[in-house]
Parts: sequence; C-alpha cells; structure tokens
Amino acid sequence: MSLNPDRFLEDLHRLRSFGASGQGKGVVRPAFTAVEIAARRWLASRMQEAGLKTHLDPVGNLFGLNGEKSLLIGSHSDSQPEGGWLDGALGVVAGLEIARAAKEAGGPPISVVNFQDEEGRFGILTGSDVWTGKISLAEADALTDTDGLTLSVARSRMAGRTREFLPHDMFTGFIEMHIEQGPGMDVSGDQIGVVSDIVGIREVRVTITGRQNHAGTTPMALRQDAFQALSTFNQRINERFSAVATPETVWTLGHAELSPNASSVVPGLARFALQWRDGDRERLIHMEQIMREVAAEVAREQRVKIELGEVGGIEPAAMDSRLKQALRTAAEDLAPGKWLDLPSGALHDAANVSQVMPSAMLFVPSIGGISHAFDEDTKEADLVKGLEVLNQAALSL
Repeated sequence: MSLNPDRFLEDLHRLRSFGASGQGKGVVRPAFTAVEIAARRWLASRMQEAGLKTHLDPVGNLFGLNGEKSLLIGSHSDSQPEGGWLDGALGVVAGLEIARAAKEAGGPPISVVNFQDEEGRFGILTGSDVWTGKISLAEADALTDTDGLTLSVARSRMAGRTREFLPHDMFTGFIEMHIEQGPGMDVSGDQIGVVSDIVGIREVRVTITGRQNHAGTTPMALRQDAFQALSTFNQRINERFSAVATPETVWTLGHAELSPNASSVVPGLARFALQWRDGDRERLIHMEQIMREVAAEVAREQRVKIELGEVGGIEPAAMDSRLKQALRTAAEDLAPGKWLDLPSGALHDAANVSQVMPSAMLFVPSIGGISHAFDEDTKEADLVKGLEVLNQAALSL
C-alpha cells in the first residue's frame, strides 16, 4: 500500500480554497454556511472518486465508507468564524488519503468521516454529539447560533440529500489526526504527539442585571453597574480557580456583551460566557461549585441580579490503550526520539466517539502554538510525517 503525500497536500490546499480569507492561510468556513456546504460536497466527490461510498446523515456528518466493517479515520472541516486552514481539515484529508491508498491496494478496509459543526456554531461538538447519542436530533434542532438561527433551519439546506444515521458497530475503532493547537511540541521539537486523554470542559452563560442610569449624575455608592459586577466576578474567579488548579487547568471568560454599551451610561446589563477545562471530573465539579459561590457573593455585594444558565460540557475522555500503542509503535519507527505522549487541552470529536468505540488521537506540531487564527500553520514535513505514522498504525490495527 503506497501513500501519495503530494496528492494529500494538494487536497489539503484545495480544501483551504473553500473560504480562504486572503490573510495568511486562514479560512472562514463556519458550519452550514454556503461555502462550508460547498466544501463538504467537494470532499464527497473526492471520496467517490476514491471508490468510497458516500453517506450524509441527518445532522450533516459525511462518511466515505469502505465495506461493512472498517477502521474509521477523520475529523471535521468546519472552522471558527476566523479559523486556520488545518484545524480539523487535516484529519479529514489524512483519513481520505489513507482510505484511498488502502482502496487502491485492495485493503484493508478503512473509512473516513467528516463530522459537522465541531467548532460549535450551534452546540459544542454538534455532529458527533448527535451521532454518538449524547443528544437527540430533536434537542440539537433547537440549538441556536449567536444570531438566533436554529440548527433545524440551517440543516434544512441539506433537505433531500441526507440518509439515516449509521450504526456504530460498522466500525472497529476511530482515530483522529489533528494539529496540537498549543506550543508544547513546537517548543520541544517533537514531530508526533500521541494523545493520552482529552480534557473535560464546562461552560455556562451568565447574565448580570443591574440598573441603567446616567453616568454623570449617579453617585458611585448608589450604582448598580453590571460591568463592575462582571469585573469583580472575573477577578474573584481568577483567584478562586487558581487555588484549586493544576498547570493544565484553564478557564476563560469570553463573548461578553454590555448594554447599552455607551460611554455616558452606567451599564444595566452584561452577558458573557465562562468556560473551564480540566482532565479531572471531580475538579470540574468543584470549579462549578466555586463559580456558583462567586456569583452569589457578587450579586449580594454589588446589589445586582446574576442569572446562571445551564452548565453544559463534556466529560474527560481517556484514549484506547490498544490504539494508543499502535500509534506509539509507528511513531517510534518513523520518528524515533521525536514523539511524546501528551494530553489534549482542546476538545475534539474523538472525545464523543470514545464513548461508543475504541478511539485515539495523533497530534502534529502547531508553529508557534497558534490555532483558531488566520496564521495557524504547520510545516509540510510534519504534516506528511503525521500522515505516515497514522497510516502505519492503521495498517497494524
């Protein structure tokens, strides 16, 4: 069985052309946008040309199938609103090349998958959430993006082209190749990372309601300033989370909105999201308790109302020992002394898929540790080395 690295790189660059930003190698290809659907159709055509049977399920997951029982390789091709060219796309195109080379050689049976909305325009890992049964399609249909568009409306653009959900037992396991999205391997000089586990994540949307008032005539002691409450909340979260965190624990306060967001008005409303990640489930639970305590304290002290939305997320996921060993053996053979075991601080579809079948992940370096940005990049030699390691591991399985 012979891989074609040039064909692999050519397909990867061709996929980037769908939504190319014109800045660096970035792409703008959020799930269910016209350009994302066009990219998915192009990938389907490449799967068909490779002799794979294409299958689009109701939520938009695209499979290129080779037989009734196969190893599944893939990732996602949707991007952040301002994303990089490799995030997700690398795993899909690597899966396509390995499945295509296997098909050309007459075996073994390897299939490829392109999950939909991994980047969370509507949910968190929407396509794999639904396929693995974490949420129902009806629940997913009610999800909305930041503009209020529902998933049910977005996926209606695929009407007439989708088929049933595929059973999990069609596949012997799942491997996802991805850029690291962090600085670890770029700093250490390693070419390959074998993922030990994927951290869990929690996220909550918070609304602070104060009292909108005149910025010139309202005394400081009488203000119910929603932004000052947000600021205090953030400062206190940093202090309390730091007391229980490990070096791998991270948290982010983002997507903040103020109303009326005017320089001469005391803000009466603030909305934001708080997210925290860790590999230990009990620590995630403890951090939620801390978050609730801080919210109650700030509401009382600053005389505002703080409403906490539902806390969503995904549990930490350990990777399958047999699949990990196959990746380690291939890495030592093809990149001796240039690989390492490491956890994934980013969330991936493999976390969901690991709940229904043996799963593993392979990382290649990110230059400068940059991802979710237009200047995300990886050396082509590292991309090809990752492809070769993944291919050898797949064949050994």
